[in-house]
Amino acid sequence: MSSRTRPEQSVPARDERIARAQLTVLATSDLHVDILGYDYYSDQPNRQFGLARIAPMVEALRAETPNTLLLDNGDYLQGNPLGDYMALAGGLAEAGVHPILQVMNAMGYDAATLGNHEFDFGVDYLDRVNREAAFPIVSANVAHRLAADPLQDTLHGSPYALLEREIVDEHGQAHPLTVGVIGVLPPQVLVWNGRHLGQGFAARDMLEALAAWVPEMRRAGAEVVIALAHTGIDPREAVPGMENAAFHIAGLPGIDAVVAGHQHQVFPGSDFPAAPGVDPIAGTLQGTPTVMPGFWGSHLGVITLELERMDGRWRAVTGSAAARPAEAAAEKPAVAAIDAAHAGTLDYVRQPVGAIAAPLHSYFALVGYDPCVQVINQAQAHYVRAMLQGTEWDALPLLSAAAPFKAGGRAGPGNYIDIPAGELAIRNIADLYPHANQVRAIVVDGGTVREWVERAAGIFARLVPGVADQPLIDPTVPSYNFDVLSGLCYRIDPSAAPRYDRHGRLINPDSRRIVELSHDGRPVTDDQTFVVATNSYRASGGGTFPGLGHAETLSLDPDLSRDILLQHLIEVGAHASAFEPVWSFASLSGIEAVFLSGPAGRSHLADVRRLLDLDIVETGRTVQGFAEYRVTR
Repeated sequence: MSSRTRPEQSVPARDERIARAQLTVLATSDLHVDILGYDYYSDQPNRQFGLARIAPMVEALRAETPNTLLLDNGDYLQGNPLGDYMALAGGLAEAGVHPILQVMNAMGYDAATLGNHEFDFGVDYLDRVNREAAFPIVSANVAHRLAADPLQDTLHGSPYALLEREIVDEHGQAHPLTVGVIGVLPPQVLVWNGRHLGQGFAARDMLEALAAWVPEMRRAGAEVVIALAHTGIDPREAVPGMENAAFHIAGLPGIDAVVAGHQHQVFPGSDFPAAPGVDPIAGTLQGTPTVMPGFWGSHLGVITLELERMDGRWRAVTGSAAARPAEAAAEKPAVAAIDAAHAGTLDYVRQPVGAIAAPLHSYFALVGYDPCVQVINQAQAHYVRAMLQGTEWDALPLLSAAAPFKAGGRAGPGNYIDIPAGELAIRNIADLYPHANQVRAIVVDGGTVREWVERAAGIFARLVPGVADQPLIDPTVPSYNFDVLSGLCYRIDPSAAPRYDRHGRLINPDSRRIVELSHDGRPVTDDQTFVVATNSYRASGGGTFPGLGHAETLSLDPDLSRDILLQHLIEVGAHASAFEPVWSFASLSGIEAVFLSGPAGRSHLADVRRLLDLDIVETGRTVQGFAEYRVTR
């Protein structure tokens, strides 16, 4: 592996009085309760993911090197039906200790930090679970009160931990070593989890918090400082409160290594190409070894730090990082104690709750056939309409917004919904709606509605006439930001330049992709007023949609989106799957484009082509296992 020398720390000539040692930092991030690598939605094993696949890798690396630390970078508590079962169906009371903590304790984690999804089930639940951790869990920027000085903030937990360890040098001599571990997460957590953090909580900018606390850690004795940064990589200029700040965190003085996450990507690797300050070969950002170890236990991060000890104190002088794919051969987690929780989860997700008359799938959600999104939109609209009866908002036109949560992407060709007609189980509801959002109703004008769908249309790459087989989808835009607004009718022109970039910034103010936008057969005007049923993430500004985050929010009962979807399907089941397209492409004359989907979508292709009036032809498979389709019109 390549290494780096930090510019402010020149490497002295070799001196026998100087002790040298290597510290290996192992890291996971965004586990989302994926322990066994079991897909509870399809009810079958998934050998690509899971902490069970990471455990033997950790054991092997510990056997190879005497000096290791094992750290987690957050989002370990929520994200699949096992997490739901523990939090919502009494599983934690039965287990006593949360399964993810049981396994992490057994694996010997040294420290962890909080991710934004740790708050999805409430602060009391989070604190109850974390009390069972056999390792410190740190967070330096979530507070009950912010002060003028970050060191005086009233934090919810400990900002950092000092790990007193023994390190063996190159001659086999043991020495004491103090490693400081500090954690931060995006301050947007206050928006995303406002229902739990809206009162009595605050969040400080990550860079500001670290800039204050890292020198304090050094004064307290930390010889090596590792930042557990539950944040992504964005090398553009830093702005206050930025969500993805790992690049700039790596440039802060006093930080020797960074574990990044949140984006569900991999660094070093092809997800982040070489750029000024970004070295995807050595695994460094601004010269600091940094790793982003995927998600769901897909990778184990490995940071190697070369240390030198002079005058009785260690310092890091060089380092590198790698992200190693999980071992597919592993079958069992580190402990068998979670077997009962796994069995309880299976019983929970297999409970029948209703029936549907036609299949629900998301294989072609990005080309206009999205019955899963339609069902969510129907459920939201049904719920909100009942809540508005007899209010001053009752007569306003009602729209409903939702996005496809599972449409391939980085999670692979199996990341699609495929529910056959017939009986529905709870696992199907969790598949349709995997997040712990609440239903919201906001009041917006027609101009905001227009910009809303323009922002969503940024998922499409710009298509050029006369170019064969050009990609239809921009892979950098997540499908969960492709909102479809039921109650409208509109067409999308991907030959026009995107109005907004993937971060929600206006980049082409003169461009329009949305054409023929109408409601109830009439063009939408900017001064119209609508009520839109959506989720708490979007209503609070998640995804950076123009005009959202500050829109008037109507008072509703605090019901989870998944619960109202479940109730809707129980009540209307067989009628919930009649699909009616909301949007379609504008003329693609002279344009050929290709998109990827799951291979199992082939069985639905004939119906999709008929309903959408699109010419869609399967052209082959990718090395990742996706089916490739060519689309023309």
